[in-house]
Amino acid sequence: MRQVVVSIVATLAAIVSLPPASAASAAAGKTKAAACAACHGPLGKATMPDAPNLAGQPAMYLAEQLKAYRGGARKHEVMSMMAKPLKDADIDDIAAWFASIQVQVQAP
Repeated sequence: MRQVVVSIVATLAAIVSLPPASAASAAAGKTKAAACAACHGPLGKATMPDAPNLAGQPAMYLAEQLKAYRGGARKHEVMSMMAKPLKDADIDDIAAWFASIQVQVQAP
C-alpha cells in the first residue's frame, strides 16, 4: 500500500512540474487582437455601446467565450465571424492579452 501511495505522489509531482500544454503569450495576443480594437478598444475598454469591456477579465473566461462563438454555442453575427478562423492558440493568446491589462477603478 505504501508503495502505491509513493507511486501516486511521484506521478502527481511529475505532472504538476510539467509546463502548460500551451503557454499563451500576451505579447502575441496583443498583435492578434488588433481586429478586436474596433469594438473592444485597443486596451480592452469598449468603444461601442453594445461591446463589453475585456480588459482584466479572466483569460479562461475570455477563451471559453471565443471558442463558444467559434463553435456556434454562442450566437452573435460579428463575433462568430471574427472567431471562426481563430485556432485555439490564437484564442489563448488573445485571452492572455486582455487578461493581462491592468484595470484601475476610480470612485466617482
